[in-house]
Amino acid sequence: MAESVEVLIVADRIPAYAHPGDAGADLSAAEAVELAPGQRATVGTGVSIALPDGYVAFVVPRSGLAARHGITIVNSPGTVDAGYRGEIRVTLLNTDALVPYSVAVGDRIAQIVIMPVTRARFVPVEVLPGSHRGGSGFGSTGYNEQGDRA
Repeated sequence: MAESVEVLIVADRIPAYAHPGDAGADLSAAEAVELAPGQRATVGTGVSIALPDGYVAFVVPRSGLAARHGITIVNSPGTVDAGYRGEIRVTLLNTDALVPYSVAVGDRIAQIVIMPVTRARFVPVEVLPGSHRGGSGFGSTGYNEQGDRA
């Protein structure tokens, strides 16, 4: 069984895990919103949490909403730091070019994933050590030298 952590919460609807072993617990809308094609809106969840120091919460899209309706989260993953005590709000985007999407109170709109976090100690240097990848950037493993898919 996975480790659990106690998270203090104020909410009308407590986030819930749909299945044993799920990483994300569903967050529900606390307000109704109509998203026109291409429109975004920030939707309240009515959830406020107090994470223990050393933990972070990530708010991520629900795959079913994305696949069936084109609904995603603009700033995914949204980061909830341990010191934040305000309401968790989710900025939804309707990526469908033709069909509006209605969010009703109680609809599951996102998932929240709670994770331990490691803080970095940044060490300034003049030159970084080499690596196999080096300075190759975004998409560098999917194309050959001629720019064709590898």
